Amino acid sequence: MYARRRVSIFVDGANMFYTQKKGLGWFFDPAKLLKVLRGDDELTDAYWYMGLKQPPDPRDENFVRFLSYAGYVVRTKGLKTIYDSETGETTQKANLDVEIVMDMFNTIENFDKAILLSGDGDFERALELLRSRGRQICVVSTQNWIAAELRQAIGSHFIDLQDLRVQIERTAPEPHHHRERGTAAPTGGAADLSSGGQ
Repeated sequence: MYARRRVSIFVDGANMFYTQKKGLGWFFDPAKLLKVLRGDDELTDAYWYMGLKQPPDPRDENFVRFLSYAGYVVRTKGLKTIYDSETGETTQKANLDVEIVMDMFNTIENFDKAILLSGDGDFERALELLRSRGRQICVVSTQNWIAAELRQAIGSHFIDLQDLRVQIERTAPEPHHHRERGTAAPTGGAADLSSGGQ
């Protein structure tokens, strides 16, 4: 008999937006994604991390509500404007890596398996520590949009989003459009890469 595992999912929203836009060329449906990754296991928590303008854009607020309705706990952080003295450009950035790792370890007793949606190599050590504490780990990204050190650390515990396309691709617009702003991008419009992104 199959023993159901307790699974927690952690989505690096900004990283996933660029993975979809530049790595895949298509976008997934967050609700479909949750269902597929859960499978027959027990979903204990699902977190989505994203940066928000201050004050928040109404479209971002709508997307947060959409994610909450889909079953995610949404963690947000205000974007900070950073000036690059070499290029003269300003960028907006919200780094939620610390929040992701804190949630992983603060809730470690709630799950047997952690699924991270990110290709960021900064998570390598955190995943190794989770594994040393007896937790199964899995990373979801794409082969061409994941840091080499992270890919090497997780071995076979990797799911390529491309392999899930038929099951998770967004086939209709979400109830509310959203433009992700969570990684560095020039201001003046370049941060607003696309409406409807994750």
